[in-house]
Amino acid sequence: MAAGPAGRQGDTRARRKERIMTDTQILDVAIVGYGPVGQSLSILLARRGYRVAAFDRWPSLYPLPRAVFHDHEIRRVFHAMGLGADVAAISQPSAKYQWFNADWKTLVEIDWSAESISDGPVGYLFNQPMLEGLLDGKARSLPTVEINQGWEATALVQHADHCEVQLRHGTMQDGQWTPDGATRTVRARFVIGADGANSFVRKSAGIAQDDLGFEEDWLVIDVKPNPGVKLDVPDIGQWCNPARPTTMVPGGPGYRRWEFMRLPHETIDDLQKPEKVWELLSPWVNPDNATLVRYAVYKFRSLLAQQWRKGRVLLAGDAAHLMPPFMGQGMCSGIRDAWNLAWRLDLLLRGIATEDLLETYTAERLPQVRAVIDASIAMGQVVCIADREAAARRDEAFLSGQVPPLPPFPGLTGGVICTDLGTTGIAGQLSVHGQVEDDAGIARFDDRIANGFHVIALDADPGQYIDAESAALLTRLGTSTIGVTTDPSKVKAGRVLRDVSGRYARFFAEHGASVIVVRPDYYVYGGVSDPAQLPALLAKLEQELSLSPEAAQRKAA
Repeated sequence: MAAGPAGRQGDTRARRKERIMTDTQILDVAIVGYGPVGQSLSILLARRGYRVAAFDRWPSLYPLPRAVFHDHEIRRVFHAMGLGADVAAISQPSAKYQWFNADWKTLVEIDWSAESISDGPVGYLFNQPMLEGLLDGKARSLPTVEINQGWEATALVQHADHCEVQLRHGTMQDGQWTPDGATRTVRARFVIGADGANSFVRKSAGIAQDDLGFEEDWLVIDVKPNPGVKLDVPDIGQWCNPARPTTMVPGGPGYRRWEFMRLPHETIDDLQKPEKVWELLSPWVNPDNATLVRYAVYKFRSLLAQQWRKGRVLLAGDAAHLMPPFMGQGMCSGIRDAWNLAWRLDLLLRGIATEDLLETYTAERLPQVRAVIDASIAMGQVVCIADREAAARRDEAFLSGQVPPLPPFPGLTGGVICTDLGTTGIAGQLSVHGQVEDDAGIARFDDRIANGFHVIALDADPGQYIDAESAALLTRLGTSTIGVTTDPSKVKAGRVLRDVSGRYARFFAEHGASVIVVRPDYYVYGGVSDPAQLPALLAKLEQELSLSPEAAQRKAA
């Protein structure tokens, strides 16, 4: 039954009271921007019990598709949010990513359908409005999150122990966001700018950007083919045709996307006429067999913030980096930012670490994102050739095998990783994930073992290698210690799990490790081949986590 006027007024009073409480208290974290990155960080922090408020200028979620791809690592993050099955229901495994020349000869083939280190295909395709709906629903289900849509940040001031964010409220009037006179000021220990390419937070903090030189206009078109329509189109492809470089990709189950590069003689207005849109789509679809969902010209750029932290202000997502879409890593990189920040803020807000731990955020994320942007630019430079002679030279180089394959996806090269002890090549790599078995049956490792720091040993219980000092550290961090084995005789209830597929055994063997330490974001801190080195590895971890004075005093006691 719908609430009557008295009920609605009571509801409004309750929300106003809650807002007043938020504005008079100091929040743990205020997040400016409520796209997938802000939503993800809200969930990751609130699941740990922190008081979070998210603010976004727009009164509702953006209803049109944008990102369409996430990789296996981000699927693990969604699972950690408690959304694994829900995201699986609105996405589809990727196929091979193929690049063709004008004559449809294959120049490059990247197998995104192959098995990944995360126990599943390399990538997945999805519809962003559906994904944002899931993330929003999850965030709103958590009691320590306050979602504030229609609020634009207008001022940001840092103090010794908190930040103040001034905001004004607005509504949509004739398609334009219009202030309605309501204002508020919130205080938080930390402010995260996840507010996009034109980030207010980045500009307010005085953080400069580097332009890495890529800039092209592309028309992006999303369509929904009619039921039963079968399209004669590569599943995921780049048509490197100098007459019109074109991208073709699923837009999630039931949707398709095309992207067309603007040619030098065309204007943006030329491309945004409905008749031009259908003309470009005509080799594959037409108004009789598909519905046009949306179309818009986007400027693909490559920008990178010079620093991602300034005092109590941090950047994430497009506020920190923009990249061409040819690797499908824009949203993925933003969610990696949130995932990386979440465990750092958790240690800090729990009083275990000092703010010095935040200094390594930029040191870890910026080089990895820079490598991804550089690879995206290189791919874009292959695709975005509108000169026939240059395209012919490109084709000859690829078809003759003169072009080396793409490098592997970058790991971490700095920050909280151990590169000078043990099997150093494993440090900074994404850790393996697979199915394990215990008395309760077969399940994902991350369903059996709670998220956090992990010490994982091959064919043994790592507890036997841990001294008293290391044990104290692991207790403070809430670390799980567990063994994995393919040998049934070495399985121990609750201590050594069966490695069902042998993934863990292969990963350890590849890197020559017997024990590894894995961070909460699934990156390997370090590994050792000799278990006797584990206490030394953990001692280095303790140094690099910037323990708070209180934590150090507890250790001394």
